[in-house]
Amino acid sequence: MHIPDGYLSPSTCIVMYAAAAPFWARALSRIRGYLSRRRTVLVALFAAASFVIMMFNVPLPGGTTGHAVGAVLAAIVLGPWPAVLSISLALAVQALFFGDGGILAFGANAFNMAVVMPLSGYLIYRLLLRVFAGRNWGRPVAAAVAGYIALNLAAFLAAVEFGIQPLLFKDASGAPLYCPYGLDVAIPAMMIPHLLVAGWIEAAFTGAVVAYLQRAHRELLEAPEAESPVPLPRRVALTMWVALGLLIVLTPLGLLAAGTAWGEWGLEELEELGLGFIPRGLERLGSIWNAPIPDYAIPFLGDTVGYIVSALLGVGILVLIFWLVGILVERIGRPGRAPAP
Repeated sequence: MHIPDGYLSPSTCIVMYAAAAPFWARALSRIRGYLSRRRTVLVALFAAASFVIMMFNVPLPGGTTGHAVGAVLAAIVLGPWPAVLSISLALAVQALFFGDGGILAFGANAFNMAVVMPLSGYLIYRLLLRVFAGRNWGRPVAAAVAGYIALNLAAFLAAVEFGIQPLLFKDASGAPLYCPYGLDVAIPAMMIPHLLVAGWIEAAFTGAVVAYLQRAHRELLEAPEAESPVPLPRRVALTMWVALGLLIVLTPLGLLAAGTAWGEWGLEELEELGLGFIPRGLERLGSIWNAPIPDYAIPFLGDTVGYIVSALLGVGILVLIFWLVGILVERIGRPGRAPAP
């Protein structure tokens, strides 16, 4: 679901940035009373976890690949608005440093995976908790169902964004300028693999982590909202960072999935698909940003070590960002310093 640059027209990208911007503003406003220096550690942890989880590509029907996102899990533990910020920053680091998703297309990717996915997933989760009230298995099942539905909703939005391009943007000869595949191709190509495989992976991951937290650290599930933040106990933080470290070591498993995610092809891959032409707009915008470590590959380290080092770098960048945010929030909150209006 990481849409690269060139597949969406500039006007579509502007619209998607505009669509995401109010949610970013709302998230920043809502988390002002939520973030403390200790609480920021938890937000950083989930941003880093989402970043690493998205590196685990799995084979999907049709020879493509996909991945989980972790956005619904972040919303369940952090609350929906901190999750919007957390996943947005993870996607920004992926795009800027690793070329995973475009810079122009960042608004669309963030809207799909960092806005719609956590907000819709959290709403579904809370509604299902009412249905399953009093049942011990209610939280994990509600989380799993919410993860499945929200991931597929995000995939559907990406499919629509791809599919409307050849309808709206053509050259004088009628050839598509950007994504060459219409809705009749994009929707089934995106939805069948996500409905059959990727959604279930997201569901299993979200439900399993919520089941563990319910058993071991229930307090993290009972007060995710900004009005009643729960500090992250040091013992719990250590356990979760160790688990993240294990995931980082295992990231090379994501290299085992052959093929490229649908709609994320480079120009050479498009030619190999037998399309017969390269859309002019896609060719012009596809290389507008050259990420320093494209595709998480560091040639002199080899595939496996390079992938692990890329994961460490991405996590390190996110931790640094949130560390700086924590310092800023702490300074603003000191006595004698009025918070920004």
